[in-house]
Amino acid sequence: MKKIFIYSLLISFFINFESFSKEAFLSLKKSVVNVRHGPTMDSPIKYIYKKINLPIKQIDKKENFRRIVDLKNNSGWIHSSQLKPSNSFIILENKVLFKNASNLSRPVLRLEKGRLLVIKKCLKDWCKVKTGGYSGWVKTNNIWGSIN
Repeated sequence: MKKIFIYSLLISFFINFESFSKEAFLSLKKSVVNVRHGPTMDSPIKYIYKKINLPIKQIDKKENFRRIVDLKNNSGWIHSSQLKPSNSFIILENKVLFKNASNLSRPVLRLEKGRLLVIKKCLKDWCKVKTGGYSGWVKTNNIWGSIN
């Protein structure tokens, strides 16, 4: 009985450890976010993001800091207070914003590659998004970010 308990405890530890180290998409919570060379407030600032809701990928974590990488493969450490669950993505090809979730729907706007879109809700292969003063539906293939 003790062996079963110990084995199940070890298995749950490794499963939980693995889930903490997985990569995940996040978004910037503020319009100005410092990216540091290391995972401390004493580490020098490497560069500064100036785009709220920018999607980034968490690749590691240490205490309250997250090691991130962006679309252009820049990396560094950001304090977790500056991050939120993913709520946006960047399109990697030109797309059309539609009034409804259908290619047969009325086009609203032509979107250029690299455009940041803030997610309102998603259905299968489509997301309702907001960008600039526009909102509508866009196909979610070929994007940087997560729709989950």
